[in-house]
Amino acid sequence: MSDGSKEIILQKIRKALSTPVAQPFPEIPSGQDLYISSGNDLAIGFAEQFVSLQGKFSWCQNRHECKIQIIHLIQSRGWKKLYCADSELRSFLNLEWTDDLAGCDAAITTCEALVARTGSIVLSSAQTQGRTASVYAPIHICIAFSNQLVPDIAHAIDYVNDKYQGQVPSLLTFASGPSRTADIEKTLVTGVHGPKEVFCFLLEE
Repeated sequence: MSDGSKEIILQKIRKALSTPVAQPFPEIPSGQDLYISSGNDLAIGFAEQFVSLQGKFSWCQNRHECKIQIIHLIQSRGWKKLYCADSELRSFLNLEWTDDLAGCDAAITTCEALVARTGSIVLSSAQTQGRTASVYAPIHICIAFSNQLVPDIAHAIDYVNDKYQGQVPSLLTFASGPSRTADIEKTLVTGVHGPKEVFCFLLEE
């Protein structure tokens, strides 16, 4: 595809995104926030939604407590092959690591944001773990910070846009708990298309 064709497609996309659609609920003022919360309420809201989606949540007062909790989890589960592509996390946890993502027991990542309204973890292709660590590993462990909490998806996109100064990463992933599907006879099964378990350790910072 030529550069000219790509630019035409981008122009069409920008036009489509900037064109408002009909308001399905006219009684609600356009642009009004439907999720109103702040401070610790965001953490509580996220935790409640995340747990309701079968995620496992833990609050940590500081980095030392976070490290102790994660090491205890790893030891209690007997995980030996741990994957982490983030050099800061590797240094912080000071564990033995594997470079074999496909054969690991668990992957540890950071995130871009946490969405309180949906209990979603926001990840992007710009992070050192790329697009794969939170999907291919059977267990996903995410370490997040309280200043990454946002009320809803719109705020999450604004947060990422501000962080990257308008150069939004090519992929944003909203992970809401472990992988789930009910395609087969409407029976809910976890871990078919992604991790069977998702842990979120939230640090006060």
